[in-house]
Amino acid sequence: MPRPRSLTPDRLAAAALAVIDRDGLPGLSMRAVAVELGISTMALYRYVQDREELEALVVELVLSAIDSTPPPAGPWRDRVTLLVGRLRDTVGAHPAVLPLTFTHRHRSPSVLRWGEALLGVLTEAGIEPEDRIITLRAVLAYVIGAIQQEHLGSLSGAGTAAIAELPADEFPYMTEAARGAGTLTPDREFHGGLTGLLRGLGSR
Repeated sequence: MPRPRSLTPDRLAAAALAVIDRDGLPGLSMRAVAVELGISTMALYRYVQDREELEALVVELVLSAIDSTPPPAGPWRDRVTLLVGRLRDTVGAHPAVLPLTFTHRHRSPSVLRWGEALLGVLTEAGIEPEDRIITLRAVLAYVIGAIQQEHLGSLSGAGTAAIAELPADEFPYMTEAARGAGTLTPDREFHGGLTGLLRGLGSR
């Protein structure tokens, strides 16, 4: 029996993304996606081999929204910051997909194009090949961790409030930090951390 033309990879990914956005990553299953599409679970296996392949489709659908156009000429840190901001905005629109982004980033053409643009900026800045690799990986690690912190475990939430209530004589620095964290906006925290990271990497 031929496959219905309507069940394209993008439609499969959109159905899986709808499940994730509604039920979180733990809610993603072949059965849940099949229900979303209005087909049987066995029918879904005609299109994808397993959940891993479905996850890769979701990651590419989300990351395909990244603008990987090389930034305008200017200081390399400003150009990297612009590229990182694009990645943050794109992944931040679907934060529950973040763990999949880290797992499947190597097979996503969109994130590879983003990485190519970032490496191009670093190359034009005269940064040596080994340092370009270190910078790319450090920036990716930072942005993934920062997005996760912002959307899935914000310091300004219940955890911060609990830390603020710890005995100050035993945890003077942690309680002080927790009290101050409430005044930080997500943008201030993200860009402050990124600025510090890029400043340190630039001194290599």
